[in-house]
Amino acid sequence: MKHIPNFITSLNLAAGFVAIILASNNHQVTASWVILVAMIFDFLDGFSARLLKAYSEMGKELDSLADVVSFGVAPAIIMYKLIAASVPDIDPSVSASGISLAGLVIYLPVLMPVCAALRLAKFNVDSTQTTSFKGLPTPSNAIGVISVVIAANYSTLPLLKSFIESPEALIVYTILLSLLMVTNIPLLSLKVKNLKFKGNEGRYILLGLILISVSIFGFAAAPLIIPFYIIASLLERIVRV
Repeated sequence: MKHIPNFITSLNLAAGFVAIILASNNHQVTASWVILVAMIFDFLDGFSARLLKAYSEMGKELDSLADVVSFGVAPAIIMYKLIAASVPDIDPSVSASGISLAGLVIYLPVLMPVCAALRLAKFNVDSTQTTSFKGLPTPSNAIGVISVVIAANYSTLPLLKSFIESPEALIVYTILLSLLMVTNIPLLSLKVKNLKFKGNEGRYILLGLILISVSIFGFAAAPLIIPFYIIASLLERIVRV
């Protein structure tokens, strides 16, 4: 029984690897859904560890290693492919002597797995992040990426399609998500101990914002999840003050 959480964590890592393969073969939408599956495994491993009281240092480290793959590398590959596709006449295999500024730009998503690894390493040694986070959690980084891909594919909103076809927008978005992971901005932990409003103000605000936006905009609301998450985190701090 004690190995169940680690097995589920391994499924998270496996899903991340599959997402990388899919994204590398230009199946960005399918890769995004597989990353979502990895998130489910990421939730279930922690849930099962608490349920079975099967905590271990190995499980903690394995979870971070899996998260780097699923929520750092896999989303970065998606961004790399989107940026490469949005920049005209760029051959990623061009020799070093022929690389232009535009050719270098497509490799900016390397920031994402690097910042994800730094964020997770910091989390593992920071005992103050038990009830809240400092910086954007790596699963939230992945949500930031896949929400745009899924929304652009399933929504008819022209703005979303324009976004994923704009190299400037994609580059700025990649840098923003990456840097948010290594900031000290206090953000909500979504682990819920009870359903009372007091103590869960930010979580209920986030849930309300998401439900309202989805009811109005459908899939087009998906990219709003991360901005709502940051807003709800800031509002919770104001409410508690």
